[in-house]
Amino acid sequence: MTDKPQKDSTPTPEQLREQVEVTREELGQTVEALAGKADVKAQAQQKAAKVKSQVHDKAAHALHRAQDKTPEPVREKAAHARQQLTETAHVLGEKIEGSTPEPVRARAGHAVEVARGNRLLLITAGVAVLAVFVLMRRSRRN
Repeated sequence: MTDKPQKDSTPTPEQLREQVEVTREELGQTVEALAGKADVKAQAQQKAAKVKSQVHDKAAHALHRAQDKTPEPVREKAAHARQQLTETAHVLGEKIEGSTPEPVRARAGHAVEVARGNRLLLITAGVAVLAVFVLMRRSRRN
């Protein structure tokens, strides 16, 4: 029995390299999982997207139910009114565009682009103006 060679329990350099690579991979996965749990912004965005999707689905369902319950004559009148409003808005837009000088249209277009880029600022300013207006009316009444 002593003639049989005993197995060497010391790993070879190749085995050690494999173990190191496996350990690195596991460590990388662990760090990635921990980073995902620590990323509050990403979690909030995921939850917001989920809630947005749920709200959209519920709204679409409610809209379909409301449409199903709305009598056909009412739906036809609403569609007709929408069509008339669209046509009237288009005609008015063409008249205004035709009678507005080019420099005014260019400045108005620029103002619209600036406003779209600064919506929060505009909303805040609008709320502030409204608050001042309400306070002034109250002070005049007293």
